[in-house]
Amino acid sequence: QDAGGAYIKSYLKDENIIVYHEKYIHTWPLHPYDRLIELIKEKKWDKLTIGLEMDSHYFTAYCYEKLKQGLPNANFKDSERLVNWVRVVKSDVEIGLMKSAALISQQGMKTAIDAINPGVRQCDAVGEIQKSLFYGTPEYGGEYSSIATLLPTGKGTSASHLTSTQDKFITGEATIIELAGVHKRYHVPMARTVLLGKAEQKKIDAMKATNEALDAGISAAKPGNTADDVAQKFWGILDKYDIKKESRTGYSIGIGYPPDWGEHTLNISKGDKTVLHPNVTFHMIAVMQFGEW
Repeated sequence: QDAGGAYIKSYLKDENIIVYHEKYIHTWPLHPYDRLIELIKEKKWDKLTIGLEMDSHYFTAYCYEKLKQGLPNANFKDSERLVNWVRVVKSDVEIGLMKSAALISQQGMKTAIDAINPGVRQCDAVGEIQKSLFYGTPEYGGEYSSIATLLPTGKGTSASHLTSTQDKFITGEATIIELAGVHKRYHVPMARTVLLGKAEQKKIDAMKATNEALDAGISAAKPGNTADDVAQKFWGILDKYDIKKESRTGYSIGIGYPPDWGEHTLNISKGDKTVLHPNVTFHMIAVMQFGEW
């Protein structure tokens, strides 16, 4: 029944859309890879070298074992995120789609900042955020994101990937918002922090240092530079203020489906020598965590 989605939503010719029978779905020991193995044998590819995405989200250990058992004469090789790396440099058309998604992100974040107030339930705020992200703009409609809107609050900000609960926002606590506008499956994530009430001086100082580090990193995001160049500029500012940050501060983004909007390629971290080219896009997020915040 899902083959119809490929006929409707892709540019593939009908003869290039391979359909498998419902009997292979969740009817162990039958498995969709049984049909895939038959197809490979029909094409006489069963004695060739076959590239596998060994770290793909949906390529399970069971899938791998099926292939090894069903194609004993094939040579399997890890293709090491081959398609992901091709996606790193976008076309101008793709950049246009991401700019549309960025407008949706901005709208969603504005809604989030307006919705987060003392006494409001977290889930109610996220309801408004999701509504905004789906509504999009008058020109560009939104879609579901590969990751749920993240909303750690209070002590939860020390674990930045928590989602909302029915608890209410409290004066004096901070909330991290990480969301993504999505247009035609292209994601543009954005992260901000909202603090309800007066900020402690140490939080103000951390914010200023973080913004300075972000500006320094972004200044190095130029064609010909590497991801490491961006990271060195970013961490250079943190070193000046004696701030420690162990996690990366950015990663490549683009088209995506659950469970992730990241491309699993370029990282803004020290030592990543990936060269930046025109139309490379990455999510630069500077989460600073100090104990319980």
